[in-house]
Amino acid sequence: MSDTPAASTKRSTWDAIAVFFEKRSIIMLMLGFSAGLPNLLLYDTMSAWMRQAKLPLDVITLFSMVTIMYAVKFLWAPIVDRVKIPVLHQLLGKRRAWMLLAQAGVIFGIWMIAASMPAVSAAVAGGVEGAVQPDPDMNLIAMVAVFATMTALFGATQDIAIDAWRIEVAAVERQGVMAAVYQWGYRLAVVVSGAAPLLLASRIGWTASYSAMAIVMGIGVLGVLFAPREQSVEPKPFPPQTTPAWMEALEWAARIVLVIFGACFMGAGLSGKAEPLTFMFPWIGMEGAMAGFAEWWTGKPWGAVWQVFGVAIGLGIVGFATYPMFKSRPSAYFAGTLKEPLEDFFKRHGSTGMLILAMICVYRIADFVLNLMTAFYVDVGFSLDEIAGARKLFGVIMSVIGVGLGGWMVARFGLMRSLLVGAIVQPLSNIAFSGLIFTGPWLPGLYACIAIDNISAGIAGTALIAYMSSLTSRGFTATQYALFSSLYALPGKILAAVSGRIVESGTAAAAAGESNGLRSWFAHIAPDSFAHAAEEYSRPAEAFAVGYMTFFIYSGVIGVFALIFALAVMRKQPPATDETADKPAPA
Repeated sequence: MSDTPAASTKRSTWDAIAVFFEKRSIIMLMLGFSAGLPNLLLYDTMSAWMRQAKLPLDVITLFSMVTIMYAVKFLWAPIVDRVKIPVLHQLLGKRRAWMLLAQAGVIFGIWMIAASMPAVSAAVAGGVEGAVQPDPDMNLIAMVAVFATMTALFGATQDIAIDAWRIEVAAVERQGVMAAVYQWGYRLAVVVSGAAPLLLASRIGWTASYSAMAIVMGIGVLGVLFAPREQSVEPKPFPPQTTPAWMEALEWAARIVLVIFGACFMGAGLSGKAEPLTFMFPWIGMEGAMAGFAEWWTGKPWGAVWQVFGVAIGLGIVGFATYPMFKSRPSAYFAGTLKEPLEDFFKRHGSTGMLILAMICVYRIADFVLNLMTAFYVDVGFSLDEIAGARKLFGVIMSVIGVGLGGWMVARFGLMRSLLVGAIVQPLSNIAFSGLIFTGPWLPGLYACIAIDNISAGIAGTALIAYMSSLTSRGFTATQYALFSSLYALPGKILAAVSGRIVESGTAAAAAGESNGLRSWFAHIAPDSFAHAAEEYSRPAEAFAVGYMTFFIYSGVIGVFALIFALAVMRKQPPATDETADKPAPA
């Protein structure tokens, strides 16, 4: 991390590869695994346990709310920046102390979930004939929800501390590699937490299976204990008390309530779920409006617009709640946690600050709007088995390669050049996908498209993570990075919601004879291209080709905007020469 984010050193190919085998990189792999493990355990995997425990679906879906903690983690990121954990801080330093505390909370939370959930035997989990599952004690589910929420809170806090440690322990030119190995560890943990508990449950039962996952979290604990101490800067101290204690207590309470209220709006917007808001409806006598509001909030395509408005409203409420309106310690605290980190960012980057934020917002949109690809594969004519075979193992391997390639590029060629390459390669997947329109369900073409898409996404994602890391400054690392990582996907949420309408509108227009010029492009597509979709929906295959091609052109143009912004930022912040580059952080 540096105050000059463009700084980079051109290294040899082997020097760039050697960075992957440094001690910090190995530790980062372990910490990435620790960060990824709790995520699926808190809902996706646990939903299988709850269903086998005979819990109703409406209860199961409510548990998805706990993952909202990860979406709004920037709200308490300032605490991780400012508060020192007694004893642990002296032994480990600020970031590792917070990591260890958070991991202890995750381990305890997973164990308590295992102890509180209705027991499901190995026979029931394994589907043994004659095995009977008793009805669950619904009174215990509230305790499970409490422990799941606590685990999500500690898991999100662990993410904040790991990101801050990663930024502060390595120089800018190493951030690409650190981001790459973090993602490798995270993806490995997702595979383990999604598959291992299911395999173990059919042999030793769900309770023992989850207890084993708590033990696996020890990998992260070992990573913390062996991790080098970061180089952090302490924020300025708070002023002494100037107002009576009861007034401070009242101000704290009012600000915290407003922050929680704002967090509900942001959580509902960032997660796309209405529950963070509708749970308050019974308090004001609007229980009957909950179902209608949920349908309105999640409906397509306008639901995504309301969700973004919800995030904006939540930010406004949080901004008001944290604004230093008085000369008091609560005001000074919030000024130093949200207001000052933002002021610091714009003070360092000046007029370029808004350009940088705009670039961050649009950089990954071309990738985010490709949310219709499974439907596209089906319409082109691929079978579900062919799609699953290409996307699962092969897609994961290509993603791992892309992430690693992105990390190597940052180490080899520098941050800004890698960011520019990422902006260039993302639209290439659109060209590849448009090729399938002409070839039809040609399996090598499908594998080529998935390879290009996953590799380009891995390069771009790693470059963006490294770049956002370089934008932070010591003393505000956790807060600034949490803000960047929580908000950069918002524009993609709106555009992804209207993607289906673009395809439908283009298809309908071509079927009605309104796009004959574009339709003529597809007079000689493969005979089996869109054949099933044409028969199913009684529209010409060429009409589907026009609809999807319109969509690929639209998402490709968005990718061009990312390239334009990246070039503009690069012009304002050109890559540094070797003489001005940062010195590597100590190992």
